[in-house]
Amino acid sequence: MNNMKSLKKYIAPLLLTGVLACQSLDEDPKGFTSPDNYYATIQQGEAALTASMNALWNAWGEGYSYGYGNFIYDDQLLDGDMVIPNDFGSSLWDQHYKALNNVNGVLRAIKKGNFKGIDQGEIDGLEAQAKFLRGYNYFALVRLFGDLPLITEDTPDPVTSPIKQRTPIATVYDLIVSDFEYAIANLPTSWDGQPGKPTAGAAKGLLTKVYLTMATAPLNKTENYAKARDLAADLMDDGTYSLIPNVEDVFKPENKYGPEVMWGFNSTSDDPATDAHIWTPSVMDGWGDASLDPTWTDEWLKTTEPRQDAYLILEFDGIPYTDFDEQRPFVKKFTVPYITQDEYESGQTTANLPIIRYADVLLMYAEAANMAAGGPTPEAYEAINQVRRRAFNLPLDAPNATSDLAAGLSKEAFDDAVIDERNHELSFEYDRWFDLIRKRLLIKVNEVNHPDYLPNITDDDYLYPIPTYDAKILGSQNPGYTGE
Repeated sequence: MNNMKSLKKYIAPLLLTGVLACQSLDEDPKGFTSPDNYYATIQQGEAALTASMNALWNAWGEGYSYGYGNFIYDDQLLDGDMVIPNDFGSSLWDQHYKALNNVNGVLRAIKKGNFKGIDQGEIDGLEAQAKFLRGYNYFALVRLFGDLPLITEDTPDPVTSPIKQRTPIATVYDLIVSDFEYAIANLPTSWDGQPGKPTAGAAKGLLTKVYLTMATAPLNKTENYAKARDLAADLMDDGTYSLIPNVEDVFKPENKYGPEVMWGFNSTSDDPATDAHIWTPSVMDGWGDASLDPTWTDEWLKTTEPRQDAYLILEFDGIPYTDFDEQRPFVKKFTVPYITQDEYESGQTTANLPIIRYADVLLMYAEAANMAAGGPTPEAYEAINQVRRRAFNLPLDAPNATSDLAAGLSKEAFDDAVIDERNHELSFEYDRWFDLIRKRLLIKVNEVNHPDYLPNITDDDYLYPIPTYDAKILGSQNPGYTGE
């Protein structure tokens, strides 16, 4: 099996029984089953989508810690000096395009009419799942890399017709919006006996984030603030999702499929899409963990709230974090004490990695409503204050001076407060870097936390480099990097 390192290889249609078969593009593909003649049942199509999730898990979620390595330049994690190497992020690029290959294979088979004799509603549901995953993949890629080679079910075979140019960011977003809109219209509210599959609510939550991102840099299409606000309001009014009242309970196994977690990566040893691992610091005899930036944690710990102890490992077995070998806290989300003794001893857990939570929806609503109205509305205040009250384990619907933001904030001050709240509530959930780049905050946060990094920071740092091999084929590289 050849080690596939380029976009061109990852998009070769070589899917076999739900897993990728690796083969050099200059080898004769005779004898391989292609999507054109393989996909004929819903089960086969869903097997391909499972394989696409496995590719994403390998890039983002396997043990949670691997993915952190792709985001060491945000201000939550240690050792990111803003000198980004030319091959940084290439694993994310590779795995997302591997996932897209599977997804597009399913969509191509649907378009060709391969699913004969199957109820149209089932086919529409399969298509909606595929478009949900395609939207998610491209949303991650476009934020990280900017202009992209855009590959869909209609793209000619890249083996015979290589892609030699990148599609502008705005056009990529057009496809993302269209895919999530289709998913919203055709996915169910829930799947009987199949928790964890994409739902209409999850699609609406991710589309809210898409609109919020489009309203900010680099597109700065501010009309999308109102769209984000309205979608978030729909979710808030619907009643399907809610905050878990006790902050200590958010990541307990019994809550991994709701009512707060809307969609994420399943972590279970019997799920072909994922592998289960526990990533905890060595003090807990774990596999490993992300190292938290002491400046970031020290700043947060200047105030006291129960959420800190729920999300950070501040002590273990009676030992305070100041006496750990590393002398800093570690990530507590998804780990101890949210695992069983058997899981702890085996080094594997069924704790999921959430991608979209209802707390995120409330904070997106607060940001979008404030920006759309030119200042914070009462509803925007209430949305963020519910998250803050939960952080203090206070009743969600009762105003409280201990937790609530001060009244009368300006648009700018309220926006800063929302982004700061996202920094704490969504910590270690792969959101902080995306918030920093869409709000163009790298200089601002490093002025406080790491002024020694400032000489290294330029606008070029808001995008990752295109992997060198593909940059040569595409004829362009992102500014500030070599390798075209």
